[in-house]
Amino acid sequence: AAFLACIDRLVRKALAGDLQDRTEVLYVSPLKALGNDIQKNLEGPLGEILQMAGERGLLMPEIRTAVRTGDTLMHERRAMLKRPPHILVTTPESLYILLTAEKSRAILRDVETVIVDEIHAVADDKRGAHLSLSLERLEALANRAPARIGLSATQKPIELVAHFLTGSGRRDPVIVNVGHKRPMDIAIEVPASQLGPVASNEMWDEIYERISELVRQHRSTLVFVNTRRLAERVAHNLAERLGDEAVAAHHGSLSRKLRLNAERKLKNGEIRVLVATASLELGIDIGTVDLVCQLSSTRAIAVALQRVGRSGHWRGAIPKGRLFAMTRDELVECAALVRAIRQGDLDRLMIPDSP
Repeated sequence: AAFLACIDRLVRKALAGDLQDRTEVLYVSPLKALGNDIQKNLEGPLGEILQMAGERGLLMPEIRTAVRTGDTLMHERRAMLKRPPHILVTTPESLYILLTAEKSRAILRDVETVIVDEIHAVADDKRGAHLSLSLERLEALANRAPARIGLSATQKPIELVAHFLTGSGRRDPVIVNVGHKRPMDIAIEVPASQLGPVASNEMWDEIYERISELVRQHRSTLVFVNTRRLAERVAHNLAERLGDEAVAAHHGSLSRKLRLNAERKLKNGEIRVLVATASLELGIDIGTVDLVCQLSSTRAIAVALQRVGRSGHWRGAIPKGRLFAMTRDELVECAALVRAIRQGDLDRLMIPDSP
């Protein structure tokens, strides 16, 4: 939705012969994995537009995109500075670096639109305060104040998040609210053993068996855990039951190559189950995931909605999630989560004042 207006503007310029080698659209996402998705989801449509123009005999230069994150290789960074892309996809931290170096500052002068995706994920913490500063630095640098577009499926109160995006002392932002509630198949899974203050080894075995059973019933499953160490442990135990070829892990400590490999295998249906931390919580397109399992409570309603919402990403599909309670405390928390989701509640974001 945010890109359509920008692409329309770029295509009109290209057809009129006014398209120059300069960056006009800046897209900021809190996740590296999302940046790669966005580039893929942009290059497909842009290639088709170019092809259609060619079929109609219209001369149109190519609209280029590039990703700049901590994963971007050195030669790609150099190429980007020599010939700036029309659409640049980046993270808050990489934007800060781009605004600091002289050569990369130069390519940001012509930015006309800034899109901040998954804005709820940064609004209430230090990353958000840091990003606000970068947006103001960009505004001071740009030839004219860029339009700011914020996107999120889970934010409350929406007015507060909108004002966080615009910054202080500016006119009120326009809010487009299509609601966040959609039908979901969500339930809690409890092991047969009695729940106590901590999970026993027997209980873990039951949980691995139950997840393996669910994995066999679905084409592809995403299992979310709350720590990187646990991601490795769960992946190892599931691989023992389902086979090494069927399971992969995904978290921030893995190398770029291993992460991209895991994402690719999930999208292509080469693995049955992917065990991930928050590294895959927000995203656009991770293929056709049928089921999301969450081990322990997510501690936030928005996180649970984002994670369960990773499944059922095709027309007419209903997201399906199973929360695994490991202790008595978690059972209470998971029950509260499910009830909040069914009532359409969201966590209230607390945005730091004058950080």
